[in-house]
Amino acid sequence: MHIAHAKPITDRKIRFALVGCGRIAANHFGSLEQHADRAELVDVCDIDPAALAAAVERTGARGHDDLTAMLASTSADLVILTTPSGLHPAQAVQCAEAGFHVVTEKPMATRWQDGLEMVKAFDRLGKRLFVVKQNRRNDTLQLLKRAMQAGRFGRLYMVNLNVFWTRPQSYYDSAEWRGTWEYDGGAFMNQASHYVDLLDWLVGPVESVQAYTATLARNIEVEDTGVVSVKWRSGALGSMNVTMLTYPKNLEGSITILGEKGTVRVGGMAVNEIQNWEFAEPHPMDEEIAKASYATTSVYGFGHPRYYDNVINVMQGTAEPETDGREGLKSLELLIAMYLSARDGRRVSLPLDY
Repeated sequence: MHIAHAKPITDRKIRFALVGCGRIAANHFGSLEQHADRAELVDVCDIDPAALAAAVERTGARGHDDLTAMLASTSADLVILTTPSGLHPAQAVQCAEAGFHVVTEKPMATRWQDGLEMVKAFDRLGKRLFVVKQNRRNDTLQLLKRAMQAGRFGRLYMVNLNVFWTRPQSYYDSAEWRGTWEYDGGAFMNQASHYVDLLDWLVGPVESVQAYTATLARNIEVEDTGVVSVKWRSGALGSMNVTMLTYPKNLEGSITILGEKGTVRVGGMAVNEIQNWEFAEPHPMDEEIAKASYATTSVYGFGHPRYYDNVINVMQGTAEPETDGREGLKSLELLIAMYLSARDGRRVSLPLDY
């Protein structure tokens, strides 16, 4: 679907404003600093005075404690939302109605209907909605995606994902919105949402899911642990296992794919190491395995700067969005299907009712 967007910006830097100067905002500040030749951060906004002051000091951007006031005065082209997930839909639409394109952190919404309404609103207003999926840009996953596209696995048989991380009670207690259904979502929706994204982006359309979730050790509304069985349209079967209770620290974020003519495991703490790569037929991409793996202390990966490269290119008219609102809906739909399955004790088929 082609929507007429504003003409490309080619005679100056792309200007960004950011709302929500918390934990993940630092990744966005760092990414924009890396692209300082093509992008600039002109405004930041937060209702927490300390977080706002720190953001202003780091970035030199103008500070605001009210989103509406910032939108009325900013010269930005795009607004970045790094606020609690449940706030994304209303804030995104507010920004679009005020004339701005939007970059929203994952998940784009915590409710299916909210996600649909976001996409419809941006279509109606002719604005771009970018959903951050920075892990797709990791070299390890880019290589795996190319192997998939080249058909190297033959028929897919089984796919397994593990997200064995740790989030202490103090993490959830650090802000009132954390661990709530409305604003955050649980281990699947918040911490593991980039892995849920891989189910469709790497493997293909999902036919149905069956999930169990549990809140075993944390004092929160949502799940700290969950498992889901997945059946793809291709016939492949698989599962995803997620917990935020790993002792004593983050252990792994991994994906294993077993096919007719290939076996691959990408593991490490955050899909950052290619640990197994075997195919029946050799291919030039096999030479890239060693340099695709990287050491990381961050479960976020290093994809944010690459993600911004695409956003800037789109605004300059030289690229198409890698992850727009419609693409973002795919992982949101999977997440909502998992939660419905766990809640009702039933298999949930896709697509959800439109």
